[in-house]
Amino acid sequence: MRVLVTGGTGYLGRTLVCALASHGHDPVVFARSAVGSGLPGEAIDGDVRSGDAVRAAAAGCDAICHTAALVSVWRPRRAEFDEVNVGGLDNVLAAASGLGIGRIVYTSSFLALPPAGADRPLEANDYQRTKAVAERHAREAADRGTPIVCLYPGVIYGPGLLTDGNLVGRMIADHLAHRLPGVIGADRLWSYAFVEDVAEGHVAALERGRAGERYALGGENAPQMRTFEIVRDQTGRTLPRRIPSVVAAALAVVEQARATVFRHSPLLTPGTVRILEHDWPLDSSHAEQDLGYRSRPLVAGITTTLAALTPPARSVKSVASKATP
Repeated sequence: MRVLVTGGTGYLGRTLVCALASHGHDPVVFARSAVGSGLPGEAIDGDVRSGDAVRAAAAGCDAICHTAALVSVWRPRRAEFDEVNVGGLDNVLAAASGLGIGRIVYTSSFLALPPAGADRPLEANDYQRTKAVAERHAREAADRGTPIVCLYPGVIYGPGLLTDGNLVGRMIADHLAHRLPGVIGADRLWSYAFVEDVAEGHVAALERGRAGERYALGGENAPQMRTFEIVRDQTGRTLPRRIPSVVAAALAVVEQARATVFRHSPLLTPGTVRILEHDWPLDSSHAEQDLGYRSRPLVAGITTTLAALTPPARSVKSVASKATP
């Protein structure tokens, strides 16, 4: 199939493009800076906020994998989240309808779902709010008969770009470089989904996912501090400090006020603290049964991530051996 991948140069998008190509599909990479990315397939520069650009890129495609999103804790202009996360999906739906495209795979987020013990999404910050709104648009489209499959990855991690889309990788890199102040919500559950496993889940959803279905693509449900325990075991680095929620909340208020005045991204926001105070486990059994989805154990995924972060002269194996009595 010829498949348009919006957000094709993002953290997940890049891995998905490579996975599609390895499965014999013909990817079309669509992003603001797609040309020159070196990814397989055709590259088209464009902005998902432009309906005309999305439609032009989708022409001649059999399917669309919509991964493009604004993943951030804050923007000076809040409407950016609505334009990208909601408007982008609406443009994809309109293009697919106008061109008669028979398959849409939409990458939502675990944050568009309720946390454990709740019956509705939090909408604690603009990213989460707009992903929840887009989730409603996707479900309404499915109800109208649009051939859309919705996917809900857990916390995606692994080697590669240390962006907001790879929060765990960035936190581990900061911890190794002594830049991580501490961990908020250290005992709260996250569902850790290795990026290559999530990409394979997208390919499976494209090939055999049932239209209108919703699939969680999670992984091992573990406390946030578990990742750093694995890092400690393999590198000898001590665990990061635990930051109490009450302290984090106070810091977040100061940071957000500073960001509003100086128009720069805050290190922490009250919405982020609220999210980190909840558990976010996922049950991927539906995807395992329908799609054959598999996720690797957290130890294996963190080991691979560490190997990519550690310079060859100080490999994970050699550092771990020095740390062993």
